[in-house]
Amino acid sequence: MKKLIVIGILLIFVGIIGACQQKNQQAANHEAPLQESIAYVPGIGDLMGKLQLHHNKLWFAGVNENWPLAEFALHELEESVEDLQTFHADREELQTLAMILPPLDLMHETIDNQNLEEFKSGYLTLTNTCNSCHDVSGFDFIEIATPTSPVMSNQVY
Repeated sequence: MKKLIVIGILLIFVGIIGACQQKNQQAANHEAPLQESIAYVPGIGDLMGKLQLHHNKLWFAGVNENWPLAEFALHELEESVEDLQTFHADREELQTLAMILPPLDLMHETIDNQNLEEFKSGYLTLTNTCNSCHDVSGFDFIEIATPTSPVMSNQVY
């Protein structure tokens, strides 16, 4: 009788191990396709929101003559433009996105010169170019303006 109990327990144990191995194999087979399908691609609205955030930060850094922060915000703007070009190059509404590149270059110059009036003028050109791009691409209802308050109050500009 003891032998039958021991054999029964062993059979149950072997069955459990086999089931676990089968489950692990199934998980391994599904892991690669699952990871590939979960890759996050930010949407155009997410990236445009990021542009708007850094456009705001750029303004307050510049008018407070915090030139290192202004340069950082400008770099973040450029990264967002690059992401738009990388992830959504085929989208019709982004075919005019390259028009933003000259004003971004101009902003680098104004920041390098550390001249507040040049900065303000360059920022206006950048903002107007954003709106021109929106107009041309059919999104004229999205109008960007010079901010009147920081989007985040927990940063020193």
